[in-house]
Amino acid sequence: MNEVKVIEIKKSVFAENEKDADALRVELKNKEVCLLNLMSAPGSGKTTTLIQLINRIKDKIRVSVMEADIDSDVDAVKIKEATGVPSIQLHTGGMCHLDAEMTRQGLDNLNLEETDLVILENVGNLVCPAEFDTGATCNAMILSVPEGDDKPLKYPLMFTVCDLVIINKMDVVPYFDFDIERCKKYIHLRNPKAQIIPVSAKTGYGIDALAEWLRREVNVGE
Repeated sequence: MNEVKVIEIKKSVFAENEKDADALRVELKNKEVCLLNLMSAPGSGKTTTLIQLINRIKDKIRVSVMEADIDSDVDAVKIKEATGVPSIQLHTGGMCHLDAEMTRQGLDNLNLEETDLVILENVGNLVCPAEFDTGATCNAMILSVPEGDDKPLKYPLMFTVCDLVIINKMDVVPYFDFDIERCKKYIHLRNPKAQIIPVSAKTGYGIDALAEWLRREVNVGE
């Protein structure tokens, strides 16, 4: 049987991206800018949560937002209109994630000299975004109650790479078979160090706790 050469393209792509991501993190640290990479499935309430959060912190933390989607500028417009902070849209050209170089291109279009925190709302997806390091200072994801409390078992990498898991739509818990303590158990099974903050972007429940967590990450003035 003839032998063929096998090239591990996937591995090399990840390795190169990790180098870019590490370099980007160093640059952001030198500029004293925190980059939060926010991930979730579509419909989890990322944009609504961000609006609630930004309106609580924007007086003390200079915030800019990058919205990533396959197409449209709906979320970027919504963020800018609802909060007044700088917001740009990143189109991925059909790709289901952002990598470090794509993130850098977005950052190049923001005034980082007047920014303490950049929030990157990644493409709605529980698989691809978790595989690619964006160069973020910290990673967070939103799990919404209607998705079910077993998601950490089904999508382990997403929960493994996140520093924070936000459980959103707590206002509808009575209408779904969702056990928050069981969900927390599953999250810590994947990532014992993960912080967990239950919120309701609709009612504002838990948003102050989320804002406090973010203030500690940014460390403005310290």
